[in-house]
Amino acid sequence: MKVLLNDGLEKESLKLFQEAGIETDTQKRDLNKLIADIGKFDALIVRSATKVTREVLEAGAKGKLKIIGRAGVGYDNIDVAAASENGIVVKSAPYGSTNAVAELTIGLMLSISRNTPQAHQSLKNSVWKKEKFKGTELSYKTLGILGCGRIGQRLAEIARRGFDMEVIGYDIKPCLESGIKFMSKEEVLSKADYISVHTGGKDVVVGEKEFALMKKTAYLINTSRGSNVDEQALYKALKERKIAGAALDVYPDEPKAEGAEFKSKLKELDNVIFSSHLGASTTDAQRETSIEIARVISGYLLGGDFTNVVNAGESIELEEKPVYTLFIHHRDVPGVFANIDKVLADNDINIRANYSRQIGNSGYAISVYVLHKKVSPEIIKKLKAIANICNVKV
Repeated sequence: MKVLLNDGLEKESLKLFQEAGIETDTQKRDLNKLIADIGKFDALIVRSATKVTREVLEAGAKGKLKIIGRAGVGYDNIDVAAASENGIVVKSAPYGSTNAVAELTIGLMLSISRNTPQAHQSLKNSVWKKEKFKGTELSYKTLGILGCGRIGQRLAEIARRGFDMEVIGYDIKPCLESGIKFMSKEEVLSKADYISVHTGGKDVVVGEKEFALMKKTAYLINTSRGSNVDEQALYKALKERKIAGAALDVYPDEPKAEGAEFKSKLKELDNVIFSSHLGASTTDAQRETSIEIARVISGYLLGGDFTNVVNAGESIELEEKPVYTLFIHHRDVPGVFANIDKVLADNDINIRANYSRQIGNSGYAISVYVLHKKVSPEIIKKLKAIANICNVKV
């Protein structure tokens, strides 16, 4: 097995691949070279720099390529549809940066509340100002979270424990064990002193209608995706003081290169602060993300593990189709599975998955079949009649 790490990874992940017996290649390839070479690799892992285009995926599918890994949360730089069409699995590493993004969100909340970036800049310009930068405190305020997944839940935990904030939230799939008080999106917007966006995706989540519902004293924080906030509506809301301020780490149109010019009409305003997409930019997050993607890629290549998969269900349950289980105790010898499969196929029963493990040390195994149809007593009788099968149960 061989993996191409086109954007590099931390040394801990290289060690994990080595221990798993998987060879790694860290040579950076441009698009043309990548298309030419990708078929030699079983897996490709990228960060955000490499664009995994349809041409790359089609070239890889003609060769050995089985899986694409994105060392991070988003995977906009991967043509997922083309990957699916070519039978290539796509995985991400969404958990490594959870704490980093949550902590940055808190940092931005503190900064916009206390005007620390403005005070810093004033002092850098040798001007002492104090009265102008009087701020507000986070403690005992209400934090509203739009998108209450892993980052939203971690943010809620820090806000509650560290600042005694009341945390309310909106999500299409509420997690009732998170400690967040769930309510409608409109209620969250109208009640919160701080609105933090963690929805992901490309859709606008906060626009003109949402700003109209927010308190005039409220602050908006976006560490999710630039497209989640309508920038023109935000500019208008800030300029007309419909909300108190905003703190942003992400933007609809971000510079593509280090040192490039940052362009935004929002720079004209004094009630907004910026950071340069630093959500996952910590040494800790980079290390954890690298380890996570190494584990999930190795898990798929060596054992068919679908953890963190983007273009398929991680589990059969997530496919939302009825399934039925069949338990078979048998000798662990060649030919058993083929005979079982034939009986099921002859009776028009589709095998969705088959999990098998040796039981004890006597050469026997337990196999659990996940099927799309119920197994009748007659079929069970036929299965029990197969050589080397001990028992069959539903």
